[in-house]
This record gives sequence, C-alpha cells and structure tokens, in this order.
Amino acid sequence: MSTINPPKALLFDVFGTLVDWRTTVTHTLSTQAALALNSPSASVPTSVRLFASTISWPDFAQEWRDTYKTFTASQTSSSSNKRFQKHAFKTVDQHHHDSLVRLLADHNLTGLWSADQLHAIAQIWHFIDPWVDTSPALHDLSKSFILCTLSNGNVALLRDLAAHADLPFSRTLSSEHFGAYKPSPLVYNGAAEHLGLRNDQCALVAAHLGDLKAARDCGYQTIYVERVDEEDWGVEEVMAARREGWVDMWIGLEDQKMSLGGLAEVRSRFAVGNGYLGGRGWGGIADQIKA
Repeated sequence: MSTINPPKALLFDVFGTLVDWRTTVTHTLSTQAALALNSPSASVPTSVRLFASTISWPDFAQEWRDTYKTFTASQTSSSSNKRFQKHAFKTVDQHHHDSLVRLLADHNLTGLWSADQLHAIAQIWHFIDPWVDTSPALHDLSKSFILCTLSNGNVALLRDLAAHADLPFSRTLSSEHFGAYKPSPLVYNGAAEHLGLRNDQCALVAAHLGDLKAARDCGYQTIYVERVDEEDWGVEEVMAARREGWVDMWIGLEDQKMSLGGLAEVRSRFAVGNGYLGGRGWGGIADQIKA
C-alpha cells in the first residue's frame, strides 16, 4: 500500500473483523437456555431438557455461523442472474432465523424456546460487541478516511450494530444494496461506484483472505487484520498469500502484541493525525462524504 497514494475510503468487513460474534452469540445462547430450563412457567419437554444439558453452546454458535457461510456461498453462485437477485434475494436476518430453527431441530432442541424467543435470539446478531480496539481506532481513522461497511449483513442489522458498538461510519453499504453476496464482484464494484470512487481508491479491511482476494481481483487495495479463529483458509494457503504479497497491509496477531489490537495497528501504520495523512487533505474528503 503506497503512502504516496493511500486509499480515500476504507471499507470494512464486519463480522469477525470489527465485532467478536463468537463471544456474544455463545453467551446469549447459553444464558437464554439456562433461563428457559429454569423458568417455572416454561413447559420444556423432558427430552429437550436432556439434550440441552449436554449441548456445547460454543460449538452450536460455530455451527450457526457456518450455516451463514454456506448460505452466502450458495447465493453468490446465483448472483450473475440479475432477475434472480431481484426476486429471490434473502437477507442475512432471514437466514439467521431460519437456520436457528433448523439447527435446534438437528440437535433435538425444538421446544426449548417459544417462537417469540427464537425471533429475539436470532436478532442477537444486531447487537454483537466489538473487539476492544475497534471503536477507538475507527474514530481516529474517520478523521482521515471515508469509512464504510461492506458486509453481507443486511442494512438494518448493520445500522443496529453501528449504534450498539459505536462505529462511526460515513456510509452503511450492504450486499443487500447490490442483490448479491460477497465475494461477488457486483458487491465490490457497486460499493466503489456508490461512493463515486475508482476501485483502486478503495481499500477493503477484513479478517478473511477470501474476501480480500475477491476485492483485490476487482482492483481494491487490501488490509488484512488477523483475528483469533476467524480465518477460513488453511495454514499453507495463508503462508502462500503472505509470500505472494498481494495483501497491501498485513496485520498479523504477532503485530498486535505491542498495540491495543488489529485496528489500532492499522491506525498506527497510517500515522493518522501525525504524518503524511494529516497534511494531504484526506480529512476534507471524509467530511464531504459525511455532509
């Protein structure tokens, strides 16, 4: 990534990159299960109580997340058909609810929660807590860059997340806007067009190399922020990507030991407020987008 010609906009993947979905979702599932099992007014079947007593909620949370990956991949395979996109696009909110119902059935837990409770639990993805470095670093980066989401989450979900986690975005862009899911080029190209920028003036920030590779193929600059247990690629694939050098800024876990976390290291490398960015007028561009 050139310090002479840095990106004008930083577009962020959200789940795993900015927010710690695993901790929040696991805590919600385990807490709500305990409440249901200990409620004197809940009529939970005996067989469900038995299965609930042995379930691993961290594993269940991971399964729930994995269904999302399968879902978006299946939708991406149809994204070239614009007629299909327009009439059959299913939001992540809808998926989260439907997949939760299916997973409970798969684990013999149907009846643990009422329909209303299931709806509320599925909405937990709107209120995931951020990584500790996320909000402070974004507030500083917003002084020098246009900040924008570029997530497969639907718009309502992303706006709730931004409010909950204090994420100061100039724009909220979602795959929902483009009728396709990442890694479809429709999403990356559409986002740059929406911002009125060339693709090479945009940088994607993500904790997933597959997302970054797709963005790179569309002409984006790329920033990798490694997060614990977030990378889908195997060790050899990750090492090859680092050797090949197509990631413009690589923030590994080892780089974060002396800082407050991944985005804090991004902020440090850009020298926001103290260096070349402070004198090149990038803050003015960000202010114009916000206006």
